[in-house]
Amino acid sequence: MIPQVRPSEFAGWLQAQPSPPLLLDVREPWELQVASVQPDGFELVAIPMNEIPGRLAELPEDRPIACLCHHGMRSQNVAAFLARQGYPDVANIAGGIDAWSREKDPAVPRY
Repeated sequence: MIPQVRPSEFAGWLQAQPSPPLLLDVREPWELQVASVQPDGFELVAIPMNEIPGRLAELPEDRPIACLCHHGMRSQNVAAFLARQGYPDVANIAGGIDAWSREKDPAVPRY
């Protein structure tokens, strides 16, 4: 079971991590141009979902990874894929960047 972290709970999740976490944004480049989060206490890496299998070497296995997409479905799939590949600490940002805008940062545009 992949942990689900609401954007409103993200700060608490960050503080609870044993090592610096990574936020993996799996949206397409055009989506990143429309709306993006600003790194604050975490590293932000953007890799479109369909490129993840070929770019696993870019993702550290020894750090917590939270996955983000538009509404939370693609990121859930990526988080489950990473877990199957042996990544021990993955989570999904429930509701995606849309929920991030509604719950955490209204300056992030909704689309």
